[in-house]
Amino acid sequence: MTEIKNYQLFINGEWTNAASGESEEIYSPSDDSVVGTVQMGVEEDAQKALEAAEQAQKSWKKVPARQRGELMRKFAAEIRANKAKLARLLVQEQGKLIGVANMEVEVTATFIEYACDWARQIEGDIIPSDNPDEQIWIQKIPKGVVVAITAWNFPLALAGRKLGPAIVAGNSVVLKPTQETPLATLELGFIAQKVGLPKGLLNIVTGQGRVLGNALVANPITKMVTMTGSTPAGQQIFRTAADNLIHVQLELGGKAPCIVFPDADLDQAVEGAFYSRFDNCGQVCTCNERLYLHEDIYEAFMEKFMAKVKDLKVGDPMNPETQMGPKVNKKEVGNMEHLVVKSVEEGATIAFGGKKPEGAQFEKGCWFEPTILTNVTQEMTIVHEESFGPILPVIKFSSFEEVIGYANDCDYGLAAMIFTKDMSTIMKCNDELEFGEIYVNRGHGEQHQGFHNGYKLSGTGGEDGKYGFEQYMEKKTFYVKY
Repeated sequence: MTEIKNYQLFINGEWTNAASGESEEIYSPSDDSVVGTVQMGVEEDAQKALEAAEQAQKSWKKVPARQRGELMRKFAAEIRANKAKLARLLVQEQGKLIGVANMEVEVTATFIEYACDWARQIEGDIIPSDNPDEQIWIQKIPKGVVVAITAWNFPLALAGRKLGPAIVAGNSVVLKPTQETPLATLELGFIAQKVGLPKGLLNIVTGQGRVLGNALVANPITKMVTMTGSTPAGQQIFRTAADNLIHVQLELGGKAPCIVFPDADLDQAVEGAFYSRFDNCGQVCTCNERLYLHEDIYEAFMEKFMAKVKDLKVGDPMNPETQMGPKVNKKEVGNMEHLVVKSVEEGATIAFGGKKPEGAQFEKGCWFEPTILTNVTQEMTIVHEESFGPILPVIKFSSFEEVIGYANDCDYGLAAMIFTKDMSTIMKCNDELEFGEIYVNRGHGEQHQGFHNGYKLSGTGGEDGKYGFEQYMEKKTFYVKY
């Protein structure tokens, strides 16, 4: 039987009740059972958390960066020490496979450890002046109080991705996890207490985005907002932050094309396209959202690909043999059903799936079959609207120019995948594709030392690597006459 834990807000190093006195239950998408409760923070709680963060940051920014990194390494080590507990919570609240959950906990720790590696590489510049006996010094300094807002698909990893660079760079953080999957993230408060993070350096608050989230973004104490989530939510944050002209970093929606050229290694392409559609039940922003196959290899590819799809094991995410678990909630399942109905109305064919799986184990929970749509044309809704689930439209193409036009015909610009052995094709794709990340001859999955950023409606700023770390710092310029 699942232990139901009641979480408070974590403010100024202590667990405290929300001013509203209200709480919300968190449900398992596997069987609809209650797995925890969280409190509903409001404007008053946002103010307390921000004030605590502001006070803590005044001292934290004076701590040598190396010492900041050493403390955060202890924080990362404690996350890893709690892997079993945190992974189990991720399965319970989000429905991800236990293997993926274990990986997420590990990635959370390594995100932070990677940021710690930058503690001794915060460098400025000395620039010659046009004036005699003068130098120009450019120094990198922390921004101040950072509000971090995370998404429900990888809640813990996204927290680590933001906390590591923000805190190592000398900022303090108010972290607002998504309401769908906040439990594992809230456990970071206990870890902060155990390793001795200064009070107020990390605050974790839960509540509705339109109430608590808006209060955090609109407050003048906030000096930066880093958010991962939907494009509409990101646009609203951008509008709210405009009044105070604060730095906003957004990683939003995606509609990644996966292009298989006629010279591709078909087994490699099938494996990459398969993994990049059904990983985490398709709930990954860089997932394969639309598959473009050259007409010369269409039949051969689909024969291999459909065999894998039909053999995909959907079921209990705690079972190591399961390949795909449930969607995160019933609203998401409803969106899957809507997209399938709309696609059929527009002329697509359901080659496989398209509905809730059959069987007693699927009567409760938020389940949807892996779904392949064929006879799809470029103008259909499914080609342009982000599904964020296990639905894949397949489209034939006949020329390079045609498929590049199809791929770029999109409001989003986060990621793309191409499969080809021809270096000339790779370089032309590099020139022509309008996406921030391009995966060549493999499925999705960015690395810490890269740069995770999107074009168009996929976001602003970016995360990871040296460019991501620099997002959490300001530049201060000194004109030094001597």
